[in-house]
Amino acid sequence: MPNLLRGTSAGRPRVYDIALETISHGDGRVDPESLSRFVAAYQQVTTLKLGELWAIPIMLRLALIENLRRVAARLATTRHNRNQADAWADEMAETAETEPSNLILLVADMARSSPPMDSSFVAELVRRLQGQSPALTLPLTWLSQHLAESGQTIEQLVQFDTQQQAADQVSISNSIGSLRFLSAMDWREFVENMSMVDHALRKDPADTYTRMDFATRDHYRHVVEKIAKYSRLSEVDVADNAIRLASANATQAGAADRTKHVGYYLVGNGLLELERAAASRLPPLAALQRMGRSSPLGIYLGSILLLTLAATGVIVAKAYVDGVHEWLLALVALIALVATSQFALSMVNWLATLITIPRPLPRMDFSDGIPPESRTLVVVPTMLFTKQNIDSLSEALEIRFLANRDDNLRFGLLTDFGDAETETMPTDEAILERAKKNIDELNEKYRDTHGDNFLLLHRPRCWNAQEKIWMGYERKRGKLADLNAFLRGDAADAFSLIVGNTDGLTNVRYVITLDTDTELPRDSARKFVATMAHPLNRPQYDEKRQRVCQGYGILQPRVAVSLPGADASRYELLCGGETGIDPYTRTASDVYQDVFGEGSFIGKGIYDVDAFEHALHDRMPETGSLAMICSKDVMHVPAC
Repeated sequence: MPNLLRGTSAGRPRVYDIALETISHGDGRVDPESLSRFVAAYQQVTTLKLGELWAIPIMLRLALIENLRRVAARLATTRHNRNQADAWADEMAETAETEPSNLILLVADMARSSPPMDSSFVAELVRRLQGQSPALTLPLTWLSQHLAESGQTIEQLVQFDTQQQAADQVSISNSIGSLRFLSAMDWREFVENMSMVDHALRKDPADTYTRMDFATRDHYRHVVEKIAKYSRLSEVDVADNAIRLASANATQAGAADRTKHVGYYLVGNGLLELERAAASRLPPLAALQRMGRSSPLGIYLGSILLLTLAATGVIVAKAYVDGVHEWLLALVALIALVATSQFALSMVNWLATLITIPRPLPRMDFSDGIPPESRTLVVVPTMLFTKQNIDSLSEALEIRFLANRDDNLRFGLLTDFGDAETETMPTDEAILERAKKNIDELNEKYRDTHGDNFLLLHRPRCWNAQEKIWMGYERKRGKLADLNAFLRGDAADAFSLIVGNTDGLTNVRYVITLDTDTELPRDSARKFVATMAHPLNRPQYDEKRQRVCQGYGILQPRVAVSLPGADASRYELLCGGETGIDPYTRTASDVYQDVFGEGSFIGKGIYDVDAFEHALHDRMPETGSLAMICSKDVMHVPAC
């Protein structure tokens, strides 16, 4: 941080001097209003850096502790002086009572010892001697004459001592109260209000910056700080450049173009353009990391190849030294190549997780609720077996709802029957009736003016000609495909039973899909939707490449295994602890997602309905030889 060059605080950070001045002007008292006015007045002359603003609470704590130390040191000196005064007063009182004639000698001894004639000593001595024996008038008279030589009086020093005690009491009280205030104050709001960089970024042409959550806004500001660190421009100038680039594209691009958002030039593909505009030069290590992110596939495969060849070379060289020749040496090389390739893959994956820096996705601020344009449906694709199974599903659905209540968030069960030899089973009707009853009870229990909060979408069994059995078409993938089509006004006949008011489902933009045993922690649904709704994360589909080229069609959160219960099975106890190499529960932290921004969808996460359907349209064509037949509507569909 910038240091002062001149003055009593030369060599110290200027933000520490600000803290000292703030405390000295308020006698240890710090409050939000006075602090904000003080910092705002300082920035009218010199703009503080972002790091300095975040350092203000730390510097204030240091200054307050220093103020307490200073007062405590003065109180210790005062107490020492009072003890000396008490000692002289006791000796004088005893002498006046036993040998009054020797009192003048005692006064002379005190004069020769040169006691500290400050207010504390004088006030304590006078308090102890006044109103006592008439003989004690002598030391009081001497004290008055001694003080008169320096232009002081006993009354002045006694009054000053009283005032000093009151001032110290107020200063200590203010300092301790201010330390409590510093611990309770929301410094995030203070930094944003005082930051000139934040004021500049709020001019975002896309009007997105102010609607993001604090973590994302703070990340943007830290990017500005990092660019300014390696540039001759100030942080405010870098932020102004980002706004200028965004404004230039806002006049050219369409309303939905992400390039009009200032974040495109801070955390998106426009970062290089902003760094060139700011003439920022990254240090060698940062430049090397940037190079690795620009061509991850080449570096990833090249590292595996080099490590494989190096390990194979060591094994072949050792075999050659041991006397292995001709065709046997080639066989050793071939076997070693296969073995070392797995070793190299594991090593590169391990090193990549250590080197790769996580990049959090930007997120909107939906703490006050999901907006109507981001309406979301939470579904649990599952199967119905027994009434107890249905009760457990309904209870779990209610728990998810209570943890994520929102007017634009609905919850549903997406169900099939279990496999059977016939299309219908005798227990099917009772099971469906129980499921319908549970959903109706939930809707009645949590009645909402916006419509039913709970839905049940049930599909009939279809004939699988290959498996020779009646079953749900393509299980989970088939459920989600039918749901997406239903949300867009198609496949109304795919479901044999629909419970709950389906009005407004065609406006659902996102679907959060969960497994039966997957929990949805409190407010996590809003966080999912807030991340998907950010302009830089919205999927852009490339018609030529037939894939999402920018943004994300699916976001998959970190999946963890919950602690085993008391009645857990041996298998659950074995697998429920800390896992090793487990792609199922570590999917959100594997190399592919960290390095390439891609991964395998395991059926737990949030997806954009339109992008999902657009990307998968006609990707799984009908097969003429294998078909599933649903006798309800004689619908021919591909086999599972």
